Amino acid sequence: MTEATGIVGEFFSLKEGTDADLLAMQCGDFYEFFGEDAELVSEELDLKVSQKSSHGSSYPMAGVPLDDLTPYLKALVERGYRVAVADQYETDSGHAREVVRVVTPGTLLETSDADAQYLAAIVADSSAGSADDPAYGLAFADVTTGRFLVAEAGDADETLTELYRFDPVEVLPGPDVRTDDDLLNLVRERVDATLTLHDTEAFAPKRATHAVRDQFGGETVERLAVDEPAVAAAGAVLDYVEETGAGVLASMTRIQAHRGDDHVTLDATTQRNLELTETMQGEREGSLFATIDHTATSAGGRLLKEWLQRPRRSLEVLERRQESVAALSTAALARDEIQDTLGDAYDLARLASKASHGSADARDLLAVQETLGVLPAVADAVASNPELADSPLSGIVDRPDRDAARELRETLEEAIAEEPPSTVTQGELLQYGYDDELDEVIERHDEIKGWLDTLAEREKRQYGLSHVTVDRNKTDGYYIQVGKSAADGVPDHYEQIKTLKNSKRFTTDELEEKEREILRLEERRGDLEYDLFEELREEVATRAELLQDVGRTLATVDALASLATHAAENRWVKPDLQRGDRLDIDQGRHPVVEQTTEFVPNDVRLGPAAGAAGQERASGRADEDRGFLVVTGPNMSGKSTYMRQVAGIVLLAQIGSFVPAKEAEIGLVDGIFTRVGALDELAQGRSTFMVEMSELSNILHTATEESLVILDEVGRGTATYDGISIAWAATEYLHNEVKAKTLFATHYHELTGLAERLPRVANVHVAADERDGDVTFLRTVRDGPTDRSYGIHVADLAGVPDPVVDRAQDVLERLREEKAIEAKGGGSSEPVQTVFDVSSGQFRGPANADGGERTNGERERSERDPHRNASRSEGGSRSSSEGTSDGGDPNETLDPDAKRVLEDLEDIDVNETAPVELLSKVQEWKRTLEEN
Repeated sequence: MTEATGIVGEFFSLKEGTDADLLAMQCGDFYEFFGEDAELVSEELDLKVSQKSSHGSSYPMAGVPLDDLTPYLKALVERGYRVAVADQYETDSGHAREVVRVVTPGTLLETSDADAQYLAAIVADSSAGSADDPAYGLAFADVTTGRFLVAEAGDADETLTELYRFDPVEVLPGPDVRTDDDLLNLVRERVDATLTLHDTEAFAPKRATHAVRDQFGGETVERLAVDEPAVAAAGAVLDYVEETGAGVLASMTRIQAHRGDDHVTLDATTQRNLELTETMQGEREGSLFATIDHTATSAGGRLLKEWLQRPRRSLEVLERRQESVAALSTAALARDEIQDTLGDAYDLARLASKASHGSADARDLLAVQETLGVLPAVADAVASNPELADSPLSGIVDRPDRDAARELRETLEEAIAEEPPSTVTQGELLQYGYDDELDEVIERHDEIKGWLDTLAEREKRQYGLSHVTVDRNKTDGYYIQVGKSAADGVPDHYEQIKTLKNSKRFTTDELEEKEREILRLEERRGDLEYDLFEELREEVATRAELLQDVGRTLATVDALASLATHAAENRWVKPDLQRGDRLDIDQGRHPVVEQTTEFVPNDVRLGPAAGAAGQERASGRADEDRGFLVVTGPNMSGKSTYMRQVAGIVLLAQIGSFVPAKEAEIGLVDGIFTRVGALDELAQGRSTFMVEMSELSNILHTATEESLVILDEVGRGTATYDGISIAWAATEYLHNEVKAKTLFATHYHELTGLAERLPRVANVHVAADERDGDVTFLRTVRDGPTDRSYGIHVADLAGVPDPVVDRAQDVLERLREEKAIEAKGGGSSEPVQTVFDVSSGQFRGPANADGGERTNGERERSERDPHRNASRSEGGSRSSSEGTSDGGDPNETLDPDAKRVLEDLEDIDVNETAPVELLSKVQEWKRTLEEN
């Protein structure tokens, strides 16, 4: 195939010189694909394939019009392809082509997606962390807006959290990272990004440092105060953007360090569990972001989403946002005016990038002009309302250089035509009066155009002709068309050029002269306008930082107005933020669920002196400092909603939003951690229980005394005793060591006894009302524990067949009454009795310890005293000779330790013994019998 010559040969030669997946090569008015590229784009984009002959062979060919390349490029890149673009240029011998850019997911400018399009790089730091789990440096750049951030991560988990937060579309792994298959697999799992191997040399520390200083200034590296790997990642991103020809480096005017200590820690699991930006099903609708997003601009929506994903810890920043939201929420008319005005704003940051790249057209510059006019309108709306003028909003709208913005807007107003064309080569881009030389060309063009427009009427009057028109096409140029009935009467200087069915076409020497002149003028006007437009576009590109400042200001006002709108429409209140451990929410509601149902509000009180005066725990002690709530209650009663509601309210408070509650006093947290449900990750060899334990491990290692922890069931995926033990130990560790504010929902009612043993643990439960066998979930959270889960009721609601539900109810009642259970079926003609062994979490059949059938006396004793059966199962088997089959006293053959256990069993009242104490005794008996 490389033997092809001409255009096809040039295509294959250019393709060999790039590592792109596809090549689009300009050939006149089309971009063409040849060979396998043509067949691939035909399948992907439904393009028609034709054949192109070259050197005696035929090659598949597919093409798209020159002006229509962008949507096809976008479609290919979104499918994960890297597409090289070769443009045509003039040479002395004709035409030639060269690759001018490589479009990749992270360097695609022409996107209709309002979300940020981050390009990321990851560099391992072998000098930090451990050899098995090093630290990492990261860089994130959005080429569509010019935003550039660097960050540091202490380990792989933190790295994945940052990637999940920024959700890049393309990732450049550094030299060490690209060989770490485990990390790369996790990256593929967590983010929908293309992994691209970039030149290893671009990650070299010295080269990267030089690139960063060249781009952002000589003191940048020192100002950022980040380690070498983060700088290396930034340098690699800059190199990649330059190499791919994105042409947007001029729009990257500032670089910022993203630091964890500035923001609330939200790992990927928490962001997913709280459904911040998408639901568990991957849908935007139903997420917290979709619920509170009333922004009028795409930039405002991006900023609001960023606030949700990166809540702040600075009390000063949050209080300024709160004051702005408060002012906007009460000034309804002014807020509506501001949002209506913002509706006319375009995305200035992205327009600045397009100008820097050289792809902005006249309509883009017109959008810049119109959006720069939005800033003073918003500022006037703020200044004219006393509440807004006295709020931090007045300082926000004054941040950009408004004089510079006005000057640029006036320049564009004088230059750009009111309705410019979509291309920059057709002329009519600029207004009359913008340039003297251009004005002269336009005046002469209009003069000749006027002569042509009136030619038909003049010819009719002068020569008495009828049915005369003057027109123009690509084949005949300008012509005079006369109907056949009058064609024989045309004057002699008319020269016929074509005969049609009902008319004839003519030209004259004067018409041909005017045609040549107007074509020259049109060409001159096009060239002159294009040169002037390029100068204007370059001027806009040099003001990229100004445009970004104005765009950021409008986005900030938009995001604050969105929060105010939602607060006003949903009766949200301003929370009292503090530096401390207090969390006191009065009649809180779930911010999303309340939109679709009549929500039952609930309180939560944690921290020093939390709760009303005189309120007591289930243990009877005064509630002075509770920091750990054990949440019990029926299945489907709303425990998960309650806990997520608390986390959502805290998170909203730490973006500066009002919250869904009657009142709220919230101490700032440094992180929110959740473990809510789990899914199998079988492809990674991780079961549901393994995922659960991994999430718990992360919380126990990462949470601090200033964190909020939400645990919705721990230990349910394993055997009963194992699960209770893990939940118990985790509770103790969180209470004693981590000391984080914690809400722990569980069906292990044994844990409720910890409120009597651990000073900061308290019980709350979701109430239910049971009458005549019917259960009503009240959705109300009350102090104290509950001892029932109503799982069978939920099974009934889910449609489990009635025989199963009825049988389950019967088994449950027998278990509560400590009676033996008849195991139905199993091939026996008679029901077989069995008992449930609490210690092992298993049913025990009728056989005795050595495999023989139990006697009637043994069965009767088992029915009367299941604990005896349980201790027997745990304490070791007895031989037939040690027992009796005639109803004699079995204690006579037991050793003293076993007798003491049986005596304890006979003395204990299970109805009056706390579950935790009972479990403790069972473990003690088990140790006694095992030692014996």
